[in-house]
Amino acid sequence: MERYWGWERGRVLAVCAVLAAGLLVFHGAVPNWPGRLGSLLEAFLPWLGLVAVPLFGLALLRRSAVALLALLLPVAAWTQLFGGLLLPGAASGPHGLLVVQHNVSDENTDPAGTARALAGAGPDLIALQELVPAALSVYRRTLAADYPYHAVRGTVGLWSKHPLTGVRPLDIKPADITEPWNRGLRTVVHTPYGEIAAYVAHLPSIRVGAGGLASARRDESAGLLGRAVAAERLERVVLMGDLNGTADDRGLAPLTSRMDVARRGFAFSYPAALPVARIDQVMARSARVDHVRVLPATGSDHLPVAARVTLR
Repeated sequence: MERYWGWERGRVLAVCAVLAAGLLVFHGAVPNWPGRLGSLLEAFLPWLGLVAVPLFGLALLRRSAVALLALLLPVAAWTQLFGGLLLPGAASGPHGLLVVQHNVSDENTDPAGTARALAGAGPDLIALQELVPAALSVYRRTLAADYPYHAVRGTVGLWSKHPLTGVRPLDIKPADITEPWNRGLRTVVHTPYGEIAAYVAHLPSIRVGAGGLASARRDESAGLLGRAVAAERLERVVLMGDLNGTADDRGLAPLTSRMDVARRGFAFSYPAALPVARIDQVMARSARVDHVRVLPATGSDHLPVAARVTLR
């Protein structure tokens, strides 16, 4: 006997669809205790939309009209939040810069090849993290011809086609770290379109374990970096760094509340073998991050991220 579509079947599927939509729209309401569940959800928020795929298949199997109707909610919510990232990037304005951000990895066995690959994209600025002493001279030598200006503080550095002045380290070290630790710098880049304050940072790593997301150090460091940006006297700021968090993660709110993030492009950068999140970020103040994309893999466990930034 032919089975007809019905409104009574699939109510559990419909509830699941409504819950998925609610988590997408109201993810900020998910408590961060215990285990920083809110941040953990937000780290993988775009992937929550995939829940609609098996729900759709089950709704067809059950011939449930109510489940199919309910599935419109998570689809609409995902499209509202992330659909714009799928659109092609607009052309850069007349005052545009191309910047590359890359955690090169302290275990990278081919720093020269990595440097050549990054320079091959033709960026104005190249921000690097995990610069170890043995590889630093290689990056300096390989990039010198095209990037005559550079600044390094601790394990982070910036290479530029334009002059740099006022280089200084950033104090973003969490209070419980007692050993030497310098993973941030600030400098002024003298571009043809005026001065910008360039920040390069590498925030502490996070870990996912049985107790949830361990991100206290990362969150503390993000707060210190956010206060440094807020105190910056130059109007235009570009931040490049491995921030160990996505733009949706509330742990980066001290930065995302003050700065523009990419309007186009997902550019999942980590891990390089199977990227599921963009934790390598380019953000700007009094400037617009028009588009972000990943570059081909290097010898790092991160993918390089290239962003077009239009200065206002």
